[in-house]
Formats: sequence, C-alpha cells, structure tokens
Amino acid sequence: MKRSIFYITILALCLSISCKSDKKDEATEAVTEVEAEVEETPTTTEKTTKERPDYFDEKKMVTVTLDPKSNSGVSGNVIFSQEAGVVTMMARLSGLTPGEHAIHIHETADCSSDDGKSSGGHWNPTGQPHGKWGDVAGYHKGDIGNFTANAEGKAQITKVTDEWCIGCGDATKDILGKAIIVHQGVDDFKSQPSGAAGTRVSCGGIIE
Repeated sequence: MKRSIFYITILALCLSISCKSDKKDEATEAVTEVEAEVEETPTTTEKTTKERPDYFDEKKMVTVTLDPKSNSGVSGNVIFSQEAGVVTMMARLSGLTPGEHAIHIHETADCSSDDGKSSGGHWNPTGQPHGKWGDVAGYHKGDIGNFTANAEGKAQITKVTDEWCIGCGDATKDILGKAIIVHQGVDDFKSQPSGAAGTRVSCGGIIE
C-alpha cells in the first residue's frame, strides 16, 4: 500500500513539472515573436530620412559677383545659401537708375560679352512659358521678377525657394553653371520669351 502511494506521488510530481515546462516554453516563444515584429518595423525617422533627396541636409553657399554690362555702372553681389532643401538668395546692387528693374537667372555662367548676351536666354529647364513666379499658366525657373532701386540707385533683393538647389545634379533645380542677369527695364510677365525687360546691365556667373 505504501509503495503504491509512493508511485502515485512521483507520477503527480512529474506531471506538474511537465506542465510548468510547457507553459514556460510557450511564454518564451511568445516573447520571441514580439521581439521579431519590433525589429522588422522601421521607425518613422528612418522612413523620412530615406525619402529625402541626397542634397536635402547639405548646407552650401555660393557668392556671385555682378559686373557692369552695356556701359552701365551696375555692380553688386549675390549670395545663395542652401539649408534643409531650401535656397535663399540675397542680392545687393548699386549703380542703378532709381525705379523698377528686372532680375533673372540665365542659361549659362558666361558673362564674357560686353552686353551680357553670352549668358544665353532665361533658364527654363522645364520648358514653361515666361511668366510671373508661381503663375499657374507657367513660369521659368529663372523668372525671379522685378525689384525697386532707391533714389541712390541701390537695391536689396531676397528670394527663398525649394525649387532651386546648389550642386544637387537635378537639371530642373540646379542653379550652378547659370548666370544672374540684371536688366535696365521692367519684366512685364507677358512678352515671350523674356518679358521685354530690355538691356542687360549687370551679369555674374553662379559657380563654386
């Protein structure tokens, strides 16, 4: 009788240990599955970083010297700076006649001719009609627009846009290798292909 009770006790103990082991294995497997799921899910930051263009986080700066053209006395400098995918243009000009004038980006950084025409036409990489910047009917990437010189013939111009970049290699956005042209006249935003802005009075190549 005592021997039978002993065997029954041993059997119950074995069953108890076996059940605990099975529960522990199940819990371990569940934890492993959760960990695997967490590791396979990319974070929001990683996704955002991968979707950004290569140039997005690059900080760059280019300074352009504007020289007089067409026997004018117009000179100045332009600073282009890039940060977080946005380009800021800051220009300071002098020697202008008081009043409105046009300023554009032209096709090539060649200011060798006396009249500035060696810089080519407006920079228009997307093949749009000439117009005021932001016009739904179309505009050139070089259509900066008009500015006003004060009574002393001086002017300051600022433009901020994410439609340009500095040295990113995107032909529709990259301003390197282009030129800044200041005109004697005013851009009418209608005449094709350049707004009838008249004589080119200052020119500077955008080069590193």
